Amino acid sequence: MTGLGDLNLGERPAGRTLLTANWLLAHQDGCHVFFRNGELVLEGSRVLYAGQRFEGDVARRIDLGDALISPGLIDLDALSDLDTYTLVLDNQPGWSRGRIWPTSYVERGPYEMYSADELAFQKKFSFASLLLNGITTALPIASLYYRQWAETVSEFDAAADAAIEIGLRVFIGPAYRSGGSVVDDAGVFHLRFDEARGLKGLDDAIEFIRRRHGDHGGLINGLLAPDRVETNTLQLMQRTMAAARDLDCRVRLHMSQGKLELDTMQALHGTTGPQWLASHGLLSQRLIAPHGTHANETDIELYAEHGVTLAHSPLVSARMGSVLNSFAKFRDKGINIGMATDTAPPDMWMNMLAGLIASRIADKSSSATSSADFYNAATLGGAKALGRSDLGRLEAGACADVSIFRLDDVHMTPTVDPITTLVMGGNGKVTQAVFVDGRLVMRDGCITGFDMVAARSRAQRQFEGLIARYPDRSWQHPPVEALFRPAFPVL
Repeated sequence: MTGLGDLNLGERPAGRTLLTANWLLAHQDGCHVFFRNGELVLEGSRVLYAGQRFEGDVARRIDLGDALISPGLIDLDALSDLDTYTLVLDNQPGWSRGRIWPTSYVERGPYEMYSADELAFQKKFSFASLLLNGITTALPIASLYYRQWAETVSEFDAAADAAIEIGLRVFIGPAYRSGGSVVDDAGVFHLRFDEARGLKGLDDAIEFIRRRHGDHGGLINGLLAPDRVETNTLQLMQRTMAAARDLDCRVRLHMSQGKLELDTMQALHGTTGPQWLASHGLLSQRLIAPHGTHANETDIELYAEHGVTLAHSPLVSARMGSVLNSFAKFRDKGINIGMATDTAPPDMWMNMLAGLIASRIADKSSSATSSADFYNAATLGGAKALGRSDLGRLEAGACADVSIFRLDDVHMTPTVDPITTLVMGGNGKVTQAVFVDGRLVMRDGCITGFDMVAARSRAQRQFEGLIARYPDRSWQHPPVEALFRPAFPVL
């Protein structure tokens, strides 16, 4: 019998490794099933066995005690950023505080508010935070508000290198756009587009995917990421979906997420985002669409008809005053639902609880949805969205992506079953260890080759530097102290 401490962080153990715990969540006959005191055997980058008792020889046996051995969680919209929404949580309206560019800033010339080194650091810091929370597969997302225009290939080469270094499985590509809203000195919104710039962003993303897809044994995977439906022209979306077919990759497009989007799409096209795309034959199962909270009945029917995946981020939506209407409705229409955190900390258990609460309020029912629905979305739904039947489950032949969650934390309630217990009272802090592709990449808060304590201090300094530049891109350019007021006076 050995312990996790006997394994080298960042390395794939030689020979077969057997993990056992009070609870194992394996996959059989198309669904998750519990095994009490079950056994999981990893060999190389794959699962060899998941069940009650393994009869073969193993190189080592590790008993994890009162814990859940779970498939790694999948985050379809994972923040690879230092979360700036905290600045406007209680300082509204957000559009006047750096979240929509003023024309005065545009005319002076937008600039990069982070250096290349800072952009690379925030990706690595955010990726490490995902592992700390039991997330093994992520589709990174970052704000474009503080960018000169969109994301760059060099930035994503650094992001891919960071994912390889710390051991996170990612689906990535630089985000691009054709344009978006700006606000003039009178507070009136206008639309500005640069078609050539958007198409160049797509070309750069295609080049990145062709060059980096499949790196490090499949840890790096391509993703096309047009920013938001209202920021893209028809030509850009047509070329994006054609490129996705050629590259055999997924497309993530933020859609049906807010009033500004609805108003913009109405002004541009006289309809909603999903209906505009459908009218041009651009909806398909390759499309992953956060957030869906403003989808109408016709939009929902189109999601179902064309196999669009909903990337559900209930915590972010709820704190902005909206909820999905509803999880049960989307599910019952046959729409695939995956989970997304889209914030920091990337706590998937907190998101599952927020989603469960919001869905029951939306449906006025305590039985329309369950903890299992949200856990399925965070594992099987994410895997289906990516077209990867080897992710989000523990069965023979699946990728050895495993998260271990403690059930004996002093803040936890006694366990009836671990999923209900973790959704009710757990959080990402009970993540004890994470394997990705068979490598132990996180153990007891330690990440492969990365000092999280030192990184947290650096993240604070970098964040403060960004805040100091907020007046440049905020409407009417007030000082920082007028933009962001503390919850209570500071004496």
